[in-house]
Amino acid sequence: MSLQAATHPTGVANDPAPLTPLPGLPARWSSLGRAFVTTARARRGAPAFVDSTGASLTYRQALIKALALGRVLERVIGPAKNVGVLLPPTCAGAVTNLALTLQGRVPVNLNYTANQESVDSAIDQAGITHVLSSKRMLERIPLTPKGEIVVLEDIATLVGPSDKAWAAAVALLVPTSAMGSFLPGLRDEELEAPATIIFTSGSTGQPKGVVLTHRNILSNAEQIRSQIELVPEDVVLGILPFFHSFGYTVPLWTVACLGLKAVYHPNPLDAQVVAKLTREHKATVILATPTFVRSYLKRCKREDFSTVRLLVLGAEKLKPELAQQIRDLWGIEPLEGYGCTETGPVVSVNTPLQHRSLSGQMVAGNRPGTVGQPIPGTIIKTVDPESGEDLPQGSEGIICVKGPQIMQGYLNRPEATAEVLKDGWYWTGDLGRVDDDGFIIITDRLNRFSKVAGEMVPHGAVESAIQELVGVVEAVSAVTSVPDPKRGERLIVLYTPELPLEPKELVRKLQDSPLPKLWIPSADDFVPIDSIPVLGSGKLDLRKLRELAREHLER
Repeated sequence: MSLQAATHPTGVANDPAPLTPLPGLPARWSSLGRAFVTTARARRGAPAFVDSTGASLTYRQALIKALALGRVLERVIGPAKNVGVLLPPTCAGAVTNLALTLQGRVPVNLNYTANQESVDSAIDQAGITHVLSSKRMLERIPLTPKGEIVVLEDIATLVGPSDKAWAAAVALLVPTSAMGSFLPGLRDEELEAPATIIFTSGSTGQPKGVVLTHRNILSNAEQIRSQIELVPEDVVLGILPFFHSFGYTVPLWTVACLGLKAVYHPNPLDAQVVAKLTREHKATVILATPTFVRSYLKRCKREDFSTVRLLVLGAEKLKPELAQQIRDLWGIEPLEGYGCTETGPVVSVNTPLQHRSLSGQMVAGNRPGTVGQPIPGTIIKTVDPESGEDLPQGSEGIICVKGPQIMQGYLNRPEATAEVLKDGWYWTGDLGRVDDDGFIIITDRLNRFSKVAGEMVPHGAVESAIQELVGVVEAVSAVTSVPDPKRGERLIVLYTPELPLEPKELVRKLQDSPLPKLWIPSADDFVPIDSIPVLGSGKLDLRKLRELAREHLER
């Protein structure tokens, strides 16, 4: 049994201010570059990008700067197709990505929170010869990327009067239909051509290069717009890095294609700056992870977020206790969504709008405890983890996704691609089910289960039980496992100093809870650590968790 979302959500946004609907993406937008140029010309003096350094660009300015930068890069880096970008979410980072796209190149945003080995692996896999960065960035990170480093501050000195005049003339005078004569990115447009390569976080192994096409990102931008009804007045807070598929597709390209305003800041955990930017720029849309929001709840005031109408959280499970804290402290209803790097990334999201259910009835678009209904044009099914057979609707199995946002494949890894792309379906590796109204419930990831004494134990369920007992908003523990000669695997709970209960007392309380006895770790398997390791995207660093657990056993 499979499920297809309605063509378009129906209902009225929960915002008393009048909202102007955005039109659908025109069919003539045959590439990301053309979509941006068309929008930039239509929006001209409207604000496009601002950031915490004080930089600010209108759409006209962003287009001219991207054209000028692209012209200089053509002289500096030659014919390189895949170009590394080592920049945080800022105006400079956005313009750099736009410039490369308009030049028909493929920007590869490198994960500056990863280790040297992972970054070098990405550079080698993508055949990158040049990496664009900045002096300030290189001073702040413990990385020296392979290849030739091109520093933007040096490039700025190469932008001469003729480059600026050329960029202004192309931006303001050349008809859009003729811009292909000046811009390679608008010359041989192909929706199936690679638009970017996003490397997976490597939380469970070496990073894989996910090839996303122009069709993938344009489709996902329109799907997102339609699902949550983004409007021209929206201001999107861009705190997710561009090396994360959500940060690349939404705060960069969805904003650029639809003519919204993005407010960038490089550090999503810098709560006070995030609050200041949200307040000063009257941000209406925040895309974040539960981990990031936990820090905001502790350090920010309710009035800092008074203009926010959409708080969309993903990348990790939104725990009920955190959702309630957000409602109580900020008066905002958090909306949980779901996606994967391989899906462009958005698959589903809750919304304040009403939606049509599978039975044809109108239902509330937000159902806490779920990750929402599939975005328009997206089909979901579940399959049996063992047999791979399709399951009836409502049955729990591996979530599989089909839609225009599904990746082209893994870079130069046909076997890995074939493992997850089957007959057009992307096998996510996440377990879940679809309820009667079409809402998706994610149970856990297959790689977040341990087989203890022959029984599959979900790490997320154990973490939730602990979190509920300790009653704090912060993530103070995380569950992993190690091999065990007697039981197959053994659960290990890594916990921080903020855990308010001693392990023995916590285990006793767990034994009195509904949690199955086999799922309860012993007090000896609680390991103290300084902080819970997370990736730059805000997800748990599963590989680091396992390493810490193994180190504990070796002592």
